Amino acid sequence: MARWLLPEGISDVLPAEAWFLEQLRRAALDLYRGYGYELVMPPLLEYTDSLLTGVGADLDLRTFKLVDQLSGRLLGLRADITPQVARIDAHILNRAGIVRLCYAASVLHARPLHPLAAREPFYVGAELFGHGSVAADAEVLELAVRTLALAQVEGVRFDLGHTSILRALLELDPSARIHAEDIVAALSAKDAAALAALTADLEAPARIALRNLIRLHGDENVLAAARDELPARPAVTAALDELQCLAGVLQRLGAVVNVDLADLHGFRYHTGATFAAYAGGWPVALVRGGRYDDVGRAFGRARPATGFSIDLRELVRLRAGPAARAILAPAGDDDQLAGLVDALRARGEIVVRRLGGDERIDGLQCDREIRRVDGSWQVVDAAPARGMSGGDR
Repeated sequence: MARWLLPEGISDVLPAEAWFLEQLRRAALDLYRGYGYELVMPPLLEYTDSLLTGVGADLDLRTFKLVDQLSGRLLGLRADITPQVARIDAHILNRAGIVRLCYAASVLHARPLHPLAAREPFYVGAELFGHGSVAADAEVLELAVRTLALAQVEGVRFDLGHTSILRALLELDPSARIHAEDIVAALSAKDAAALAALTADLEAPARIALRNLIRLHGDENVLAAARDELPARPAVTAALDELQCLAGVLQRLGAVVNVDLADLHGFRYHTGATFAAYAGGWPVALVRGGRYDDVGRAFGRARPATGFSIDLRELVRLRAGPAARAILAPAGDDDQLAGLVDALRARGEIVVRRLGGDERIDGLQCDREIRRVDGSWQVVDAAPARGMSGGDR
């Protein structure tokens, strides 16, 4: 096997993509700071007793594990950052009021999330603790929309869901709770035949409501249809009211709204409104988020919580642009030339100095150059015939 081969699902981030990712990371963290979110940097690995507490079995399967040679205890390489941030809020900061935290870091997956996924995603995200209102959900949803706008992603569609609706419907018949996992799987897969078989022996209110639920997906008009087709239980009505509010937030921000009451990703993890964003024909979600009030309970301090995460590597694959524009500067020790180069770099321009000779400059779009014109150094369009090479004129 060649020494330069990397494990399946692991890849380098090369120059153009790496700069784009880094620009997005900086812009996202600046955005979150403007909303009052504080940056945290959890460790790459923890004891699995902490790292996997309060999370589902799917995250356990995605977590690389190893034995700590110092303590003999089992360690895990984080596959998600949200549980770590919940631990920081509940056990380390231990503040009484609202806490807003954000992060930007890599995680590692033993198994990829989907066939196209890298096993080393780079997540940015924001989490809000200590407030259980729809206003908190609206704030993190707004941040998610504006994070995607930083990458100039076009054709974004946000899918809204709510796990409380299914929980309320399962309460209609004790038998339904016994088959909850299979019902969730059938609803998520939009498998009407499987759902019909699973609900055949349920009482009529539960059977009818669950079969209606699988059809309730589409634009925001689905919310009005759901009020007609689902039982008017307090939890159902409250959930639909919350989704109506969040749909309004998305509309004000210019995002396309889709409602899918059978989208139950993270059903055992999320406790309220959920959202996911899709764009550009990309087959998987660019953003996932929602309310997860129970996670902090595992750390001895249950707190309302809501948030989201975005894999910047997915955004880079979707939106990576052309090579960066640059200015080519001649070699030499001229003080005026050096002063112009420093001033251009201070303004954010990329200026590449020749090292002498006629060398190639690859990986950058050198569409301008510095030349002496009428006795002074000036930036002019690059001469087409010279391309990316040539000496000082």
